[in-house]
Amino acid sequence: MKKQLIRAAATTALGLSLTTGFAAADISGTGPSSHNSVKSEITNTAHVKNNNNLGVSNSNSQSATSGKAKTSHNTTGGDATSGDASNSNDFSASATVDNSGLWSANWNMGSGGATGDISNTGPNSNNTISSKVKNELKVTNNNNVSVTNTNSQSASTGSAEVSGNTTGGSATSGSASNSTSSTVDLSVTN
Repeated sequence: MKKQLIRAAATTALGLSLTTGFAAADISGTGPSSHNSVKSEITNTAHVKNNNNLGVSNSNSQSATSGKAKTSHNTTGGDATSGDASNSNDFSASATVDNSGLWSANWNMGSGGATGDISNTGPNSNNTISSKVKNELKVTNNNNVSVTNTNSQSASTGSAEVSGNTTGGSATSGSASNSTSSTVDLSVTN
C-alpha cells in the first residue's frame, strides 16, 4: 500500500510538470534495473535592434524693402507714399516611424517542449524525462530626433519725403511686417 501511494504521488507530480511542455517521448516496457533518460533542450532567441534617425531642418532667410518716395522742389508738390514691405514664412513637417510590427509583447517564441510518459518499467529501473526551454528576447531601440528651424527676416519701408515745395502734399511711409509659422510633428513607436 505504501509503494502504491508513493507511486501515485510521483505520477501526479510528473503529470503536473509535463503540462508545461516537453519533447514527445515515452519510456515503456523496459527491463529490470534499466536506466533510460530522455532530455529535451529548446532555445528560442530573438534580437531586435531599431535605429531610428529623424532629422528635420528648415532654413529661411527673407528680406523685403520698398523704395524711397520723394516730392521736392515743386511749386505744388503732390503726396509722397512709399510701399509696404512684408515677409511671410510657413513651414510644416511630419514623419512617423512604427517598428512595433517587427515584434510585439504577445509574440510567442514557443514554450512547448517535450511531453512524455513513463509506464510499465521493470523493477529497480531508473527512468527520467526532462525538458529545458529557454526563451530570450532582446530589444534595443535607438531613437535620435533632431529639429532645426532657422528663420531670419527683415522688412523695411522706404522713406517718404515732401520738401522744398511752395505747396507740399503729404508724406506717408508704408508698413513693414514679418510673420512666421512652424509646425513639426514627429512620432516614433517601437
